[in-house]
Amino acid sequence: MKKLTLFLFMMLVTTLGYAQTTSTPPTDFFAGKWEISVAGTPMGDVKLVTDLVRKNSVLTGELSDPADTTKQKRPITKVEEKGDKLIIYFESSQAGELAIDLNKVDENMLKGTVYNFEAIAKRIK
Repeated sequence: MKKLTLFLFMMLVTTLGYAQTTSTPPTDFFAGKWEISVAGTPMGDVKLVTDLVRKNSVLTGELSDPADTTKQKRPITKVEEKGDKLIIYFESSQAGELAIDLNKVDENMLKGTVYNFEAIAKRIK
C-alpha cells in the first residue's frame, strides 16, 4: 500500500511539474509592430507604423510614416487598454491631440476611427 501511495504521489508531482513547464505564458496582444491605415483624411489616405512596447506595465511607442523615413516620428503621448479596445493618443501639428480608437477584429487586425475617419491596423510580422 505504501508503494502504491508513493507511486501515485510521484506521478502527481511529475504531472504538475510538467504542466507548469509546458504551459504557455500569457501573451501581450497589443504589444508589437502595427501598420495603421487611415482612409479619407484631408491629406488623403495616411499610413503610420508603430512598435508598441510595454514599459512598467504601460504601452508606449511612436508613430512613423513608412513612405518617408526622413519625417520626424510622432511620440505616442498615452495608450489606454480596455479589454479588446486600444486607444492611442498622439499630437498632430494640425489638430492638436488626436486619438486612434481601435477594437480587436482578430489576432492580426484592429478596426476603428481617428477623428471621424476609418482606421485599420494590421499586425506586422
